[in-house]
Amino acid sequence: MSSIAIDKPRRGIQSVEIGCQLLTVLGRHVTPLPLRELAKAAGMSTGKAHPYLVSFLKVGFVDQDAAGRYELGPLALQLGMAKLRRLDPVKEASPLIEGLAVETGQSIALAVWGNLGPTIVRLEEPVEALHVNLRVGTVMGLGNTATGRLFAAYLPPRVVEKAMADELARLGGPPAPARKALDAQLAETRAHGLSRSLGQPIPGIDAFSAPVFDSGDNLVLSITAMGPAGSFDRTWKGRIAGPLKRCAEAVSQRLGQLATG
Repeated sequence: MSSIAIDKPRRGIQSVEIGCQLLTVLGRHVTPLPLRELAKAAGMSTGKAHPYLVSFLKVGFVDQDAAGRYELGPLALQLGMAKLRRLDPVKEASPLIEGLAVETGQSIALAVWGNLGPTIVRLEEPVEALHVNLRVGTVMGLGNTATGRLFAAYLPPRVVEKAMADELARLGGPPAPARKALDAQLAETRAHGLSRSLGQPIPGIDAFSAPVFDSGDNLVLSITAMGPAGSFDRTWKGRIAGPLKRCAEAVSQRLGQLATG
């Protein structure tokens, strides 16, 4: 008689889980909170919350100001900084883009800012691979690709200007899009939180690119979905753009960016 192994929920310490609700609330607020407001936000009574806060004060997880309000303490900062020093944006994003490729049915590329500009560092293909001349190490154009325009929209202007001048000097050929047209595209990117490219620079291939930010709201990575124009949903909130944007936001939160909304 065969037996089937069933995963059992791992036993934890409920009081720790309850206490962490208070820490989570403090982490989402910039200003200190009074006990009543903190307890309410964590979904518990003040009488239940207070003993946890006393213990957190003793070990340095929280601080209390002169008005009796609570905020995260030095131990929380030390642990947070230790985690941030160990974070690798590509490593954090890699498990999520595997599912994204399956969900959208599109090729997914990760790019970081390299010496020559936005550089592909990982590709994740769906069941049917996209046969284009794109591989790890490819540098994406700043003005004519969704990935490049994403970096141009969120990096400091002086960095972008120099990179575009270097790109034009290095590659020659036709110049980047006219400044007025490019500025409009960058404004569109910031407005939607996504960059879109339709049939450029590769005819018949469309793409969306989403930004990943770190704890300081610095752009550290782009996630780009690309596929054949005939089956690619071009809409800003469609079946490709929506999951792509949610994936990028999830990676950003892994890297320490505070959730908005």
